[in-house]
Order: sequence, then C-alpha cells, then structure tokens
Amino acid sequence: MIKYAQVFQGTAFTSESPKEVKILKDYLFCINDNGMIEKVVAPEDADYPVLLNSYEGAENFHHLAEGQYFLPGFVDLHVHAPQWAQSGTALDIPLYDWLNTYTFPIESKFSDLEFAKNVYEDVVNTLLANGTTTALYFATVHKEASFMLAEICANKGQRGLVGKVVMDNPDQNPDFYRDASTQTALEDTEEFIIAVKELAKSTKQGVYPVVTPRFIPSCTDDALKGLGELAAKYDTHIQSHCSESDWEHGYVQDRFQKNDAFALNDFGLLGDKSVMAHCNFLDDDDAHLFAETGTAVCHCPISNAYFANSVIPIAHLHAKGVEIGLGSDISGGFSPSLFDNARQAVISSRMLEDGVNTALPASERGVPNSRITINEAFYLATAGGGEGLSLPIGRLAENYAWDVQTIDTKLATAKLPIFNAEEDLHDVFQKIMYLVRPENIREVWVQGEKVHSRM
Repeated sequence: MIKYAQVFQGTAFTSESPKEVKILKDYLFCINDNGMIEKVVAPEDADYPVLLNSYEGAENFHHLAEGQYFLPGFVDLHVHAPQWAQSGTALDIPLYDWLNTYTFPIESKFSDLEFAKNVYEDVVNTLLANGTTTALYFATVHKEASFMLAEICANKGQRGLVGKVVMDNPDQNPDFYRDASTQTALEDTEEFIIAVKELAKSTKQGVYPVVTPRFIPSCTDDALKGLGELAAKYDTHIQSHCSESDWEHGYVQDRFQKNDAFALNDFGLLGDKSVMAHCNFLDDDDAHLFAETGTAVCHCPISNAYFANSVIPIAHLHAKGVEIGLGSDISGGFSPSLFDNARQAVISSRMLEDGVNTALPASERGVPNSRITINEAFYLATAGGGEGLSLPIGRLAENYAWDVQTIDTKLATAKLPIFNAEEDLHDVFQKIMYLVRPENIREVWVQGEKVHSRM
C-alpha cells in the first residue's frame, strides 16, 4: 500500500462548479510528501476501511472533531500589503484624493526596512488567521522591501505572489513616491523577478514574482511596454488595476482612446497568468478580450462599495466566460477576511439586481439576472482564484494542494446556530459562510504544512 505523509478524515465542502458546492461527508484525504492531495476516498470505497485501519491513531492521522469541517484555503487575488498600516481609515473620500493624501505617503515609508518588516509580518499573519492560504500582493516601488515580503511569505508558509510596484509617470505620481526613472523601474523589476525565482527553489508552497504596473495612470508607455516584455521573458504572473472608477476609466480613454483592457493588451499585459483588479467598467468587448486571453478579473466587493462608483456585473461577466476570483483589496477594502468579502459580493449583486433608487418603478430600478448566491461567492474565493492564477489550488480534490482551513462551529465563544445534529449539510455550509468569525478557524494548512492554529 502507498505510504502517505498525512491522512485527514472529516467532512469537507468544495466547489464542484461555479454554482454547485460538493459535500464530502466523512471522506479521507491522503496527502503526499509534496503537500498535494494524492487520493480522495469516500466511505463507501473499498480501500476506505483499509486506509482507516492503517492510519487511525498514528501521528500523521488527523480526525476532525464533531462540529468541525474542512474548507479550501481562500485565495485573495488583490492585497496591497503596505496599506495594512492604514486599513480602516480614510474610506470617505474619492479615490484620487485617497491615494495622494493617505496611500502614497504610507507606502513611501517602506524604504524603511524595519517598518516594512513589522507591517508585512503582521499582514501575512492576519491573512493566514483569516483562512487565506494564497495571496496576490502589491508591495511598493521599493525593491528590497518587496523582496522582504516574498521572504516573509516563504518563511511563514503562505503561498505569496508578490509584485514590486512600478510607478514611473512623473505627471501622475508624487515626487516623494515613484520610481526614479523608467529604466530604474524596469531594472529593479527584473532583479526582483530573478531574486524571487531563486527564493522559490527552496519554498515548498511556492512564492512567485509578479509584474505589477500599479495602473495605467501611474506608468509611462515605455514602462508598460517594458513590463510586458519582462513578463514574457520570465513567464511571470501579471497584476494591475483595470477600469476601476469613473476617474481612472476616463483617464485611460482620454490617453489612449480605448478602454483599459485593450490598452493593457497592446502592451502584452493580458494573458492566462494575468489578474486585473476591479474591472467595474468592462464592456462586452472588454469581457470577450479577457475570456479570449485567459485574463482573470479580481472582484473586490467591499472596496468597490467605497471607490468604484458602481457595482460590477459579476453574473454577466461569468456568463461571458471570464475567469473571476475574489479580493480583499486591503485597504480600499477594510476587512482582511474573504468571508466578509464573499458576503458583500452576494449583497452587492442583490442590490445591482433590485436597484437602489426608489424614485424609479421596481421594473426599471435594477439590472435583471445580476444576483449571485453564496455558493458562487465561495467559488470566487476558492476555485475561481486558483483558476485565475493558473495554479492547482482552491479545491479539495486529487492533484490539488492541501490548502485547508478547519472550521469549528461549536466553539463556545463563537458558536454557530446549529441545533439539529442531523441538519442538512447544505444549510450548515451556508451558516459557515455567513457567520464564521476568525476564532472559528481553528487550523490552517498550506501545501500539507500547518501554518496557523488557535488553542
């Protein structure tokens, strides 16, 4: 019989499709030395009792207690790691003012590596404690601090995709916070890519360099072109903001006479390893281009409520074949929890469908067929994020990484309202998604390694 590094027994929830959650009741999950799920065994399978007899009671056998469940680890596709230092502040002003008055000054402080270390260690710890096993990070323009963030992810066991941000346009960036020149921005980015790829060789769960033009307004044409070339040369992931707000969307149209999607594509910045945050103003031609190139949308529902001037039509984009994941957008989004963002995704979709202006008749107030379910929001936070990154994560299935969070519904200080021992497991899943708090997340595993636990 094959020897496994770890065997886990318990009931799990995972996405079968964007709209369907699969319940794996009392399954065995057999994990190999690389932290991948090698075998998933149902109670009715012939080898279930054989495996149980071989591993039960062993040190590498893990059995969930009553009221505990496995969820896939969350995949956060948009985190501004340095902005954790300002999270929860200044959310009542326009995006342009917010960036220049609050965000750029705080990010400029990351030239101080001690300050950077304190913030970055805390944000990685916080995201792990909230069940986020993979995070796609914007760092800052500072090459050394950005690499430090990758090292912290590597050391703490989180799968981190990290971008040294490029901001070289003197017309749109403050003197105190931007790349010294286009040449410097590109040279630093290339050195950063090489260093992170070297770090990845000794990191079990993986760390990845990400080509990161902050957004089109922040970058010159030469920088955007050079970044597209670097992404192709080193086959890296790419991230940016796209068609986020009225101001940003309008700026790009004025500069290029086209929408963000087509401008970014012209610079080689769309592809199957590209993730574009927000995308509230995508039209159908943009959506077709995203689907054609394999570019993913990162939906940031809490942040969008503050800064996007609109509600993104997630259901419509999904119907167009666009890959979509979920992001917290710290600190435009105040919460580090993808549970909170999944809930807001559902709420925002309902508001888009029903409309908000009571001066209009109900039949004219909203956008039909816009709502999504909590099942779909769960998919965005897990499998959708994995697909957006083109990585085998976000599902509890064979040949996927063992990235999980163990949810305790019976915790005395945060008990979920489950009063029937035979309650339908679909209902239990919904209660988990709507009611879980960080203290309910008892353990977090990434690539078969325990990276967080609450006693």
